[in-house]
Amino acid sequence: MNKLFFRLIFFLLISLIFLMTILSTTGIKTDKFNNIILKKINNNYKDTSLKLGKIKFKFDIKKVSLFVETKNPEINYQNTFVPIENVKIYLNFLSLLKSKIDINKINISSEEITIKELKDLIIKVKPSNITSLIINKVKSGKLNTNLDLYFDNNLKIVNFIAKGEVKEMRGYLTKNLVAKGASFNFFFDKSDLIIKNTKMNLNGILLKSGNLYLTRGDNINLKSEFSTDIKLDKNNLKSYSFFLNEIKFKNNFNNLNVNLDHVLNIKFDKTLKVLDYEYNNKGNVENFSYNLNIPKNDFITQDIKTIELNQSDIEIKYHSDKNYTVYSKGKYKLNNGNLQNFELTNNSSKVSNDLDLSFETNQELNIDLINFQKKDNGSAKVNSKISIKKDIIIFKEIEFKQNKNLIILKNFKISKKKLVSLQNLKVKTFINSNVNNDFEINIGKKISVKGKKYDAENLSKILSKKSNSNFFSNINKDVEISINNISTPLSREIFKFRLLGRIEKGKFIKISSKGDFGNNKFLDISMKSDKENKKKFLEIYSDLPQPLLSNYNFFKGVSGGVLIFSSIMEDETSNSKLTIENFKVVNAPGVIKLLSLADFGGLADLAEGDGLSFDKLEINMNNEKDLLTLEELFAIGPSISVLMEGYKDKNGLVSLRGTLVPAKNLNNFLSKIPVIGKIIIPKDVGEGLFGVSFKMKGPPGKIKTTINPIKTLTPRFISKALEKSKASK
Repeated sequence: MNKLFFRLIFFLLISLIFLMTILSTTGIKTDKFNNIILKKINNNYKDTSLKLGKIKFKFDIKKVSLFVETKNPEINYQNTFVPIENVKIYLNFLSLLKSKIDINKINISSEEITIKELKDLIIKVKPSNITSLIINKVKSGKLNTNLDLYFDNNLKIVNFIAKGEVKEMRGYLTKNLVAKGASFNFFFDKSDLIIKNTKMNLNGILLKSGNLYLTRGDNINLKSEFSTDIKLDKNNLKSYSFFLNEIKFKNNFNNLNVNLDHVLNIKFDKTLKVLDYEYNNKGNVENFSYNLNIPKNDFITQDIKTIELNQSDIEIKYHSDKNYTVYSKGKYKLNNGNLQNFELTNNSSKVSNDLDLSFETNQELNIDLINFQKKDNGSAKVNSKISIKKDIIIFKEIEFKQNKNLIILKNFKISKKKLVSLQNLKVKTFINSNVNNDFEINIGKKISVKGKKYDAENLSKILSKKSNSNFFSNINKDVEISINNISTPLSREIFKFRLLGRIEKGKFIKISSKGDFGNNKFLDISMKSDKENKKKFLEIYSDLPQPLLSNYNFFKGVSGGVLIFSSIMEDETSNSKLTIENFKVVNAPGVIKLLSLADFGGLADLAEGDGLSFDKLEINMNNEKDLLTLEELFAIGPSISVLMEGYKDKNGLVSLRGTLVPAKNLNNFLSKIPVIGKIIIPKDVGEGLFGVSFKMKGPPGKIKTTINPIKTLTPRFISKALEKSKASK
């Protein structure tokens, strides 16, 4: 009995195993379920017709589920053929024992279909953003898909899972931007969308290893990770003009070769409104070239046409609250020069934009204000920290170092192109290993300038330049300057220079200063203001005129003498008087040329040798806006006297005219004029040559001189000569 029982059990087990093997491999062909399945589907989906051939009854071991399978069924959706390779219909096992069969799931595997076939199908589907995108933007490609449909007892779809592969896809992102050779794997259901292994070739941008994850819940979360190889130049950049319209300097771009890894996170609400996003990338810039087109200026001696980055790391983090961070480190060069190191960190928020930048430079630099020049034969290091808040630029710190040269600037604030404040400036520079600047500026309650040395070699040249800038107009402070040694032109030095003053709206309104040239020679400068009449009164006394006049071509060759200058300044006008006493003119090209043209050979030789001596020079001039008017220049000396007038306009055009007379002729002439009574030039005076009248006119460097002999002097010249003659007695 026991043997029979065990044999029966064994037989049933073997039969079950055999049946399961058959069901899980080849299956059992039958058409028993055809009518039931067709009727159930056709009744529930009126737009869809289904024709089944022979089906196989099979068993899915992995899912422990029974299903029926058919190859190449005929499915028609709204009169459009759906190319299906295989269909599996999973049945409720218990329902097989009843007359009513329940379908749990249908698995559909498609043949490889083209995008055109897909468009014919989805055009019948309810419109959506996705269907519109495929119909309008995707032009070609191939698709394989596997679809699982899950049903309730009434054969209503309660869930689905779709997965597959897209390859050889071609589509338009914009009119001029085409995606070629796109391929990816996809998986999506009611809550999730996954796209993996994305590859795509845009015009100059190769996208690879792209993954995208989209999860639906209370909000929609999208995460994407992908890599790009970017090679853009002026030609293929045109394809991206739609995205670059708002970029001002896009036309300055030359080329970009960069490899980047990207991470993008976006949160949407159910209406697809962006709630939050974050974008990060990291990679390497192999080459980037951009046209800067910065012309040479007071600091840069050569035009900077291009900047180029090479083999530089880059990392960018951007957030929806408009906070972003840019970090880059590597090599750069200007104008195809040598590669130099740089490191940049830029942190930006709604409140401020903070920039930390360090770089090496072999660029030639020139700072006239301190007579400092950096040649291009040595590298310097610049460290800077800059913060921009609305319309305020704060240079928190700028440090320039080259060998022993050091310039440090702290808390330098600019607003609307005007200086707001400067906390500290330290300068120490060298020429041929000798210190030419060593001073410090501190601005607090007052402006304090203290130091051992200041090189003012170019100061008068800078001050003589006409400038409409009101860069310092926000500055209203007392000033105190104390410099032990100031270098001036012609190798002159001022010792123990002290200045007390007041600046309002960026201009001095009060000055009291004194300097020592040595050998009991001094420099005194004073300025007073009459606020009621809005006038300023400037007076300068110098026992050495040359350092103050060296940058004016007119005074080249002046030697010795004492200088007194006074000026009354009002708004944009000034009336000034310059007096120089007991001086010589030596090797002055203009004077020598004039003497030679006038055939004053002996005087010309004298001017080239020991020089022409003058007892006194007086200049009365008026400066109004862009016109300097020389109302009168009169110089008298033992050898020659000159009376001259003219002007110089904003373009540098010079126009002068005057009279030049040797002293011997002048003295003879003056001796015949009555001393008492009204000065009358007698008709019998004028025999012999008195001198010449001359005219000088032209732009800088091209002034033409013409002369005419004269036998009669003007009353004005005679009057001035008599005044000076009386004053000298």
